[in-house]
Amino acid sequence: MPGKKLLMVVGDFGEDAEIMVPFQALQAVGHEVHAVCPEKSEGDSVKTAVHDFRGDQTYLEERGHDFTLNATFDEVDPADYDGLVVPGGRAPEYLRTYDEVLDVVRHFFKAEKPVATTCHGPQILAAADVLEGYEMSSYPAVRAEVEAAGCSWVDGVTTDRNLVTARDWSDNAEWISAFLDVLGTTVEHGEPEVAVGDD
Repeated sequence: MPGKKLLMVVGDFGEDAEIMVPFQALQAVGHEVHAVCPEKSEGDSVKTAVHDFRGDQTYLEERGHDFTLNATFDEVDPADYDGLVVPGGRAPEYLRTYDEVLDVVRHFFKAEKPVATTCHGPQILAAADVLEGYEMSSYPAVRAEVEAAGCSWVDGVTTDRNLVTARDWSDNAEWISAFLDVLGTTVEHGEPEVAVGDD
């Protein structure tokens, strides 16, 4: 089965593990992933952030990587893509202020294409007004925003129709696996072969 063409909307200080991990994992199973950011072009980069939990009342934010974009936001047509990925971190706070980003999100929901979002990513979906009637997850501090947008909140990875959601990067394995299911991607698992040499 041929891979799907996926769009990932990222921005400065998005969560490192929620950008880098799905970007690489989705490509590893044969999908084409275009990472874009408004006002930036292919070859530009966004700065990621690492959000860690160390017993404080909220997460600690540290500088992550420079993540290179491989497509230009203004040149992509969402109609050309089979699915959308919206990572979390701090970027969604400002990405949701771009009408063009909200229009991209609305396209995927109107067309009922697969959408994966995690952590603070649902802030963008809430701003796009596409969450009415969905059951979904998010970072717990975003719960009030998504509930106000008309959804019911669940504490864990959740799939509801075309939408796959998670709380944060600690859910990455289950979240990406659930998104692959919605995409119709089958990953063959074989028994590992171990070569045993002569002693």
